[in-house]
Amino acid sequence: MTKPVHFCTDRLLPSDQMRFQSTVRRDGSTRAIMPIGKLWMNGSTLRVRFIGGTAAQQTKAKEQALWWSAFANLKFDFNNAPDAEIRITFDPDDGAWSYIGTDNRSIPLNQATMNLGFMDGGTAGHEFGHAIGLAHEHQNPAGGIEWNEATVIKALSGPPNNWDEATIRHNVLNKYTVNQVKGTKFDPDSIMLYFFPGSWVKSGVGTHANEILSAVDKAYIASAEAYPKTAPTVVDALEIKVNASRRTAASIGKPGEEDLFKFAVATGGRHVIDTKGPTDVVMRLFGPNSHTNVIAEDDDSGEGTNARIAASLVPGLYYAQVRHYNRAGGKGDYTIRVRRA
Repeated sequence: MTKPVHFCTDRLLPSDQMRFQSTVRRDGSTRAIMPIGKLWMNGSTLRVRFIGGTAAQQTKAKEQALWWSAFANLKFDFNNAPDAEIRITFDPDDGAWSYIGTDNRSIPLNQATMNLGFMDGGTAGHEFGHAIGLAHEHQNPAGGIEWNEATVIKALSGPPNNWDEATIRHNVLNKYTVNQVKGTKFDPDSIMLYFFPGSWVKSGVGTHANEILSAVDKAYIASAEAYPKTAPTVVDALEIKVNASRRTAASIGKPGEEDLFKFAVATGGRHVIDTKGPTDVVMRLFGPNSHTNVIAEDDDSGEGTNARIAASLVPGLYYAQVRHYNRAGGKGDYTIRVRRA
């Protein structure tokens, strides 16, 4: 008897249908740029609210969430706050799914951001992987998977998934482009890879059920690409003043390093945060009074390869996170300034 295959869905915001575009730099070269990133600020504490569920279900979800925080520079606070970043239902008729990373912040507070309709194996761990910004491993462009599409569509059209073809293509058959994802080579042991039988693929070689984090999962989530424990956290943020007379000098001293700045806006209005110098940096802005709410991200809108964010800000505390575009090998000096426009 063929084993029924449970797949989860990763929920995307409408804007994600056009996530990536090419931009022309001022020097005429091109680069694929990403919109607002999916990763939370490194060192974040993510609050979790359970909406229903038995004590046993909630306990299992907590246990598997901690698989990630054991290696990532993230914490989970299961305090059931009404405005928690992650809000979990346990509807058995709605499958298993989660929004990805910081997309959770865009969901109305009266709606769930994750559902654990089944919890066999490492399902909760898989969904928390989505919640902290990870995508499905079987959609890794480095995977080389060639699907028997008719077989997959027939299997997932019936129970327990009962998906239409568009949902099947989104969650299984379609791959990300190389410009849409950063990460490792294809990992057949990743918890983000679901079991599927050999009949689903042209090679005839399926996957096994991965119910725990793989060695690569653990290494990647702790790396400079994701949530390194050596990176600065909110308490380490360097304060800069709005409309300071001098720019603040800074440096990416080693590959993978991130710098974190904070500034207070006393009077609301349009503000510009920009970097200058020879170093190709990427900047993300968080706030107000929140290190999990991403306002904007920018790569090359400033001079040359510098970052520039212009936004209307209300009074409150804000954080600017700066890293080199080349996480693996980039380093160099730059300056940063925030001013009221």
